[in-house]
Amino acid sequence: MKPRRRSPSRSKSSGLTTFVRAARFGALAAIAFGLASCAIAPSSSRYPTKGDVRPHQGVARAHQLPIHGVDISKWQGDVDWASLGQAGTKFAFIKATEGDDHLDSKFHENWWAAKKAGVPRGAYHFVFWCSPAQDQAAWFKKNVPQDPDALPPVLDVEWNGQSVNCPKKVPREQALAMIQVMLREMEAHTGKRPIIYTDITFHKEILEGEFNDYPFWIRSTAAEPHERYSDRRWTFWQFTTTGRVPGVKGDVDRNTFYGTENQWRMFVQSACDPRDHSRLKPLGLCRDMDPVQTASVSE
Repeated sequence: MKPRRRSPSRSKSSGLTTFVRAARFGALAAIAFGLASCAIAPSSSRYPTKGDVRPHQGVARAHQLPIHGVDISKWQGDVDWASLGQAGTKFAFIKATEGDDHLDSKFHENWWAAKKAGVPRGAYHFVFWCSPAQDQAAWFKKNVPQDPDALPPVLDVEWNGQSVNCPKKVPREQALAMIQVMLREMEAHTGKRPIIYTDITFHKEILEGEFNDYPFWIRSTAAEPHERYSDRRWTFWQFTTTGRVPGVKGDVDRNTFYGTENQWRMFVQSACDPRDHSRLKPLGLCRDMDPVQTASVSE
C-alpha cells in the first residue's frame, strides 16, 4: 500500500509546528543544562569544564586561583589523562605506596600515562603509623621511579582512624621522628624536598610549628586555610573531595597552588616554593631557576 500524500500546505504547516516544538525543547533543555551546570560548577572563567557536586562557599576563593590540579588513586578507576590535561589540569599527585607493603594498583599505569599526556605529576606515600619509618621509606623507594622531571614527592600524614589493622595514634615525639626519617629518605631518593600533606586534626596535634622549611599541602574543604590552620603557610590547598573533572569518572579531589602562573613555573623548575628559594638554594635544596622566565617571586 502506498503512503497517503499530504497536501503542500498541510505539510508545510506540520513542518513549522515540528520546528517550533523542537526549538522550544532545545531552549528548555539548554536552560535545564545551564541550571544543572551552575549547581555543580562554581563560577570560574579559568576552568569552565570543571565543577563540584557539593560546592562550598567557604572555599570559593580557590576557584579564582590560576593553577589547579588533582590527586589520583585507584579509586578514580581508569583515568583519561589526555582529557584531564586538556581540561587545564596543571598538576596531579598520584598515590604510590602506603605503609611498608601496599602499592596502589593503578600507580604505574597512572604515573606513565600522566607523563605521556604532559601533566606534571608527583608520587605520594600514605603513612601507616604501625610500620617502622625506615621500612616505609624503603618500600617507597622500591616502587617509585627516579624521574628528574617529576614534581617533588608527597608524604601524606594523617591519622589512620578508619584502618582495621592500625587505628591508633602514636605520641607526638614518635610521629615527628617517623616523619623526619621518611622525609629524609624520600628526598635522597628523588633529589627533591618532599611536600607534606596533612589535615586539620593531625596538623593541630602534631605539626604546628614543625617542618617550616618544607612546602605544605593542606586539606580544608569548608573554609580558607588561614581559618583552620594556625600560622601555617601553604603551597597547595585541597579544597574539595567532590570535584568533577573531564577524564575522571565520579568524584575527585581538586587542589590549587597558592601563586601565579610565573610562580608555578618557578616551582616546577626549582622543585622549591619560590618564596623559599633564596634561603634554601645555598643549602643545596633547590634547583637553579631561569632568570628570564622567573623575573620575581612576587609575580
